[in-house]
Amino acid sequence: MGQRVATEREKAFGAPTPRRSAWERTAAPWVPMVRSFGRSRTTEHSNSRTLERFSPETCAAIQAAEAAGRILLRHFGRVRGVRLKGTKDPVTAADLAAERCIRQALRRRFPAIGFLGEEGQATHGADGRWIVDPLDGTIGFIAGLPFFGVSIGLERKGRIESGVILLPRLGELFVAERGRGAWLRGRRLRVSRTATLADCVVSLWHDDTVWRDRRLREGIARLALRVRSLRIFGAAFSLAYVAAGRLDGYWEQSARPWDVAAGTLLVTEAGGRISDGNGRPFSLEQSTILASNARIHHHLVSALA
Repeated sequence: MGQRVATEREKAFGAPTPRRSAWERTAAPWVPMVRSFGRSRTTEHSNSRTLERFSPETCAAIQAAEAAGRILLRHFGRVRGVRLKGTKDPVTAADLAAERCIRQALRRRFPAIGFLGEEGQATHGADGRWIVDPLDGTIGFIAGLPFFGVSIGLERKGRIESGVILLPRLGELFVAERGRGAWLRGRRLRVSRTATLADCVVSLWHDDTVWRDRRLREGIARLALRVRSLRIFGAAFSLAYVAAGRLDGYWEQSARPWDVAAGTLLVTEAGGRISDGNGRPFSLEQSTILASNARIHHHLVSALA
């Protein structure tokens, strides 16, 4: 019998193994960690000397993100049910199924907490609200790119208290609680120490209106000329990577609450800074967000002004 020839997809993402599901192959780096969170509600510092305890709400968000991640991976590479909510704003069956899964899981555990999701109707609750993007990066997801994520934030009294971002295809789970830091695989995250724009890698996301706004076009051009590299990624991925020190900054002028709720807490708990485009305090009702390692923040504001 001749030797099996790998397909193009297998060359890119790895050949299947008969004893492991696609979910286990893809998410192996973080599945044991998520299950541990679900059992013990703790994560260990990287130095193994102390334990950091997460709240029941954060643990429920982790478990909900894990369940949604399984759904997304089942759809990844064979996306169906694509329709447009607006120009260049697609939604898929995966978006809808993942949000339904998250909503049901969190409602069972915390019926008094409301829910604001990208794809469904908002519900109010006496004990705050979950702010959820079940699939941040839908365009890339449809194209077969791995830079998509699940984003779950918990807001109480106008403040984000808990944030979870899961990047299922990359096998990374980012978790933050107000006052308790931001974490990845049991390691506390810190933003980068880059202090000059020439050494920075900055991500941005925008809609088509930016190309009709001369001031914004020129600001992006100035920034591109001053930084080491300018990349285009979505909010969940970018904010998680700013918190991890892999990106130095992120700018967007079309943000919605579910895009950035969890990520803003990750960045601030990792020592970064969040503002609007002019450097003023940011709120979830604003559409322009600027995130950075704090050291370069005023440089970014100046470049984009």
